[in-house]
Amino acid sequence: MQAPDDLTQVGYVAGAYGIAGAIRVTPFSTDADALLNVKTWWLDKPGLRSVAVRTTKMHGGDVVATLVGTAGRDAAEALKGAAVFVSRAQFPALEDDEYYWSDLIGMEVVNLQGEALGTVIDMMSNGPQSILRIAPVPEQGSTDKAPERLVPFVDQFVKHVELKTKKITLDWGLDY
Repeated sequence: MQAPDDLTQVGYVAGAYGIAGAIRVTPFSTDADALLNVKTWWLDKPGLRSVAVRTTKMHGGDVVATLVGTAGRDAAEALKGAAVFVSRAQFPALEDDEYYWSDLIGMEVVNLQGEALGTVIDMMSNGPQSILRIAPVPEQGSTDKAPERLVPFVDQFVKHVELKTKKITLDWGLDY
């Protein structure tokens, strides 16, 4: 089976779970919908390959999964550190005003005045909300590295997200 062009990493194998061959996967999202609902994952260990998912369940913050063809703790432990990918086409549908982090990373960020704030380089969570990590636009002629901006991804600050043009508009000043 050939790997789809739209593979997106959604977590990594943290180790074995139990003695029957189950694995623990640490997801990159708090709800882990893609891991829990998609029945074909792609692992990059020993090489990129598809695996059929037999069962999944949440356990703490991890997903515990059994895979077809992985039997016994040793086989599961051998997968430790493998990146887990899912085809973007198989991601569960989102409600309006919901976004996957992978869609936001790389987007241009401007404020309400049209001033460029930078580019989203990463996302993180502080528990109650997601946080945009924005690399600032370097000032022309300056060798100083401006600090990144950390902006909560909440309605108070995020005024518009346009996936087609890859632009986020914030209520956020240049001097914040």
